[in-house]
Formats: sequence, structure tokens, C-alpha cells
Amino acid sequence: MSDALKHECGIAFIRLLKPLEYYREKYGSAFYGVNKMYLMMEKQHNRGQDGAGFASIKLDTAPGERYISRVRSSESQPIQDIFSQINDRINKELVDHPEYTDDVELQKKNIPYIGEVLLGHVRYGTFGKNSVESVHPFLRQNNWMHRNLIVAGNFNMTNNDVLFDNLVRLGQHPKDKVDTVTVMEKIGHFLDSEVAKLYKQLKKEGFNKIDASPQIVERLNVAKILKKSSRDWDGGYAMAGMLGHGDAFVLRDPAGIRPAYYYKDDEVVVVASERPVIQTVFDVSFDDVQELDPGRAIIVKKNGDTSIRKIIDPLERKACSFERIYFSRGSDAEIYKERKNLGKLIMPQVLEEIDHDTINTVFSFIPNTAETSFYGMVEAAQDELNKQKNETILSEKESLTDERLSEILSSRLRTEKIAIKDAKLRTFITEDSSRDDLVAHVYDVTYGVVKQDDNLVIIDDSIVRGTTLKKSIIKMMDRLKPKKIVIVSSAPQIRYPDCYGIDMARLEGLIAFQAALELLKENGNYDLVEQVYEKCKAQENLEDAEVQNFVKEIYSGFSDQEISDKISELLSDKTVNAKVKIIYQTVDNLHVACPKNLGDWYFTGDYPTIGGNRVVNKAFINFFEGKNERAY
Repeated sequence: MSDALKHECGIAFIRLLKPLEYYREKYGSAFYGVNKMYLMMEKQHNRGQDGAGFASIKLDTAPGERYISRVRSSESQPIQDIFSQINDRINKELVDHPEYTDDVELQKKNIPYIGEVLLGHVRYGTFGKNSVESVHPFLRQNNWMHRNLIVAGNFNMTNNDVLFDNLVRLGQHPKDKVDTVTVMEKIGHFLDSEVAKLYKQLKKEGFNKIDASPQIVERLNVAKILKKSSRDWDGGYAMAGMLGHGDAFVLRDPAGIRPAYYYKDDEVVVVASERPVIQTVFDVSFDDVQELDPGRAIIVKKNGDTSIRKIIDPLERKACSFERIYFSRGSDAEIYKERKNLGKLIMPQVLEEIDHDTINTVFSFIPNTAETSFYGMVEAAQDELNKQKNETILSEKESLTDERLSEILSSRLRTEKIAIKDAKLRTFITEDSSRDDLVAHVYDVTYGVVKQDDNLVIIDDSIVRGTTLKKSIIKMMDRLKPKKIVIVSSAPQIRYPDCYGIDMARLEGLIAFQAALELLKENGNYDLVEQVYEKCKAQENLEDAEVQNFVKEIYSGFSDQEISDKISELLSDKTVNAKVKIIYQTVDNLHVACPKNLGDWYFTGDYPTIGGNRVVNKAFINFFEGKNERAY
């Protein structure tokens, strides 16, 4: 996206199923798991650059030996930072204790981070401060091994106030109201409860406290704990956790909003937020990596037994379409094909806008993540050009000469690298007009390839706020003096806030919402805004299941085309000489291109969980009341 939009987090989980000596013999290092975790986190760097964390658990340690290690960073290069710390510590131990070098048992006993159960996380901060305290994994400590809990996830809950109040009713005193705390404490509460019940039962069976501990490990029902913990959760999540003794899990939300993929063989169990991460790091095929079904958890017991368990009854599948449009790396075979199709499917609208004049049109893309949809758009444009060549040849066949035929066949589609993003410019001057001038130069353009009678077509992943387009991209493109600038969004109009992890919490920041308000003003219908506000306010005390999305009424009186045309006006000004046109993908075409990811609430307002409507109404109330607050 040309707009700066933070989003998604990434999780990485590895369970080594063999003793560490096995990996030393086969792969040359007992640090096999740590090395693979580094690669998995780097391959998901696209999912989070505000922070990164790593935690590991050693199995079967003696009392007094450290068995949990954790390191987190919120530095500018957090993944490199945490693994630099890990490497420095490992190397120091090996230098100070040469006897560890060839002794895996001593390495495991004395060197931190080496272990059989590993959890990694990369974070984009959509809520809370970007300090190290906000970075996953979170740790809930206890002197009983099986009550230690480590949690990391890719999630946002819509009903965090409810979750917080539930903890208070349980007698707890949570240290914070953020959902990371409420979720972990909820799991921790039922973990404690289950352990206490098991101990009570074992005591009746005649076990003493020492002998009861391994029995608790064996009998602990992780699925039962997750079922009780997640009963009131409303949101999108892929939640990963490790218990101190070695049990681990990854749970996916019942609508499948957040992604999770897994792979298992006789050496490892691996889970990640993206399929190609596992394919690349473990050199396995597309078919070897499975998607974790919505409402299911993959659970790995301490003994290595692995199962997929239904934790929550699945809802209608509404996997996040932005994963396919933009968030996930395009190296996934399905995603690559889908992004190309997004470019192809929008081409008829583009052709109509340029009057099918492919000869006098230059095609390009911005930013680099839009390159794949650009390829699809260009293929469709090439098909159109070939069609025009055929029609010309057939119409002139009676008088066609070799020279004229060569001229027709020599026509080529004009694709160029037009926009170049410079290294991030520091806007060190705070005075507004100066800052705007600096922001306008974030992108530069390639001169000499666009003629004054050309159309310039630029495809983007999506247009959210439009700020970068207005202040930088369109002005820079206008310097090339084309007759028309067509900005193409491979995604539909973003009309509603997200509440499941994407940083789109405020309605007034969305350019489609601004356009709808302008149209209401022009049509003399702006009083609808207050009417919608009153309807939203009237629902504040209703149960989530009873709340309706009345914000839809803001858009209901306008066609998609009317809103797109108004966006075109809002994103250009009198200083722009070229005619500017914004074209958006249709929701129907999005579903055709991405048939497995039908989550489209930010486009349609059809939220996949009951908490979504409360969030969008709260966002509208905040807008109307002038509150610069998040809606969740």
C-alpha cells in the first residue's frame, strides 16, 4: 500500500520431536531449532517490524535448572537484535566453557535458548505503546512447572472490556486492560483450575506431591482448558501457547479470520502464519503444509503426541482477504495467482477509462507489493492489444502490405518503472507547509517515458486514507505531464474500520468515508449523519448480538462509481493539470479472485463476529463527537 498502514503480526512455533543429539548428528548442531526459528521469523518480517520476541522451553530438566528462556526487542531491527543477543550469549558460554562444545547434554543444561519447544513472534503495534513490555511472547510465571504459561498471538479482541470484567468477577486483579493480558490471564486461570482439580484427584488416588507432578503433566487436558478460556472471546486470532512442562498449542478463531498453517513429520511440528515460510525453511512441498481449520487447535503434548482438536464451533468462514491482497508474502502459490487475477479482473474498467487506447498508455505500479497484480493487469492489457491488432489486420486485409503488417505487429504494450520510493525522508521541520513539501518528495519519478498525449495507469494494492497519493504520488506523476492519471486499486473501497488486527480503527481517516460525507453535503442530506449517530447511540447498552451496523446508511444512497468519482476529486487539487481518475476493484471480483478468503467487512460492513457491529458504531460515535480514540 502506498499509505502507511500497520497490520498483522506473525507467529512461528517449532516442536522438536527428537532428542537434541539427533539434530546435532544429522544437521551438525544442537541449535537446529534456534536456527530454524530465526529463518521463520525473518521470512515473516513483512508481518511485523515494531517488535520481535522468542521463547524456548527445555524438556525434562532437573529442579534448580533453568528451563524457560525469553528475549524480546522493540529496537529498529528487532529480529536481528534478539538473535544477536541469543548468539552473543551462546558464543560467550562456549568460549567460557570449551567443554560444552561437543557435549549436547551440557549445552542443554547450561546454555539458555536451546530447547525442544520454541515460540517466535513478530509484531506490528496496532494498540498500546511500542515498548518492549508490549512485545510477545508474554510470560505468566509460577513455581510449579505446569502452571507456567507463555503466550504469543496474531489477534485483536472486539470485546476486551467484557473479558476484563469477567476476570474481575473471577476475583483476579489484572494489571492492564489490553487484550493480550486478558487473554493470557483467562487461559492461566483455567490452567490453574485444571491443575488444582488433577492434584486433588491424584491425592485421592494416593499420590504424594512429588509423584503427582508428572501425572498432572500426562493427564492435563489442554483442549479442555482452551474450550473454557475461549468461550467469551470475540475477535480474530491465531493464538500460540506453551506450558512450562512442554505441552503447546496453536488455536485459530472460529471464523478463520487470522491465518495459521502447520507441518508435521517425525522430526518436527511447525506452525506459522504463512504457508511459504514453512515450505522454504523446511524445504517441503505446498501439499505438505496444511491449513489449521477455523475453531481448531493443534496440540502437542510433552511426549510429542500431536492432535487437531475442535475447540470452538466454527462460524461461516471469513478469512481476511487483505492477507491475499497485501499482507502475506506473494511467494505463496495460491496468493501469487490470486493477486494476478485481481489485476486481470479490474482491467475492463481501466480499458473503459482509457477508451481502449493501449497504444498511448503507460502502465506501472506502486508500491513494489503491487507488482504481482500489475503483471495480471498487463497480461489483460496485452490480450486487448492483441485483439486490436487482429481487428486491424482483418479490416485491412485487402490492402495489407508487408510494411503495414510489420507496423501493426510491432506495437508493444508500454510498461515502465515510473515511481521510485526514496529512502525514508526525515520530515524534521514541524511547520505544516514545509512538512507537506517534504512528504511530496517521498517518491520520485522516471522522466522521459511519458508523452503529453499519454494516459498513465498506476496500480496500487489498495487506497485506504489516500494521504500519500494526494500529497506525493499524484503530484509527482503530474510532473510527467500525461493527459490523464488513472490510479487503480486492486482492492475495493475501504469503507469501515477493522477490529481484528489491522490498523484501521478510525472512520474519519478512510478516504471513502470522507467522500460519502462530501456527497451528503452536496446533496443536502448531511442530516443523515446525525440520524445515524442517534441510532448508534441507542444501541450502546444492547448485547453484541443485537447490535446492527447503521453506518452502512452513510453509503447506501450512492453508487460505487459516485464514491470513486468523489475520491478522485478529493485526492487531486488545482495544482494538478492532468485529469485524475481513481478506479476500485469490485467486491464481486474480489470474491472471484480470492475464493477462499471471503472476509470483506472493511469493504462491505458485514462483520464476521458479533462484536464487529459494536466496533463500527463506536467508531462512528467517536467521529461524530470529535473523539480521537480507537473504537476497540
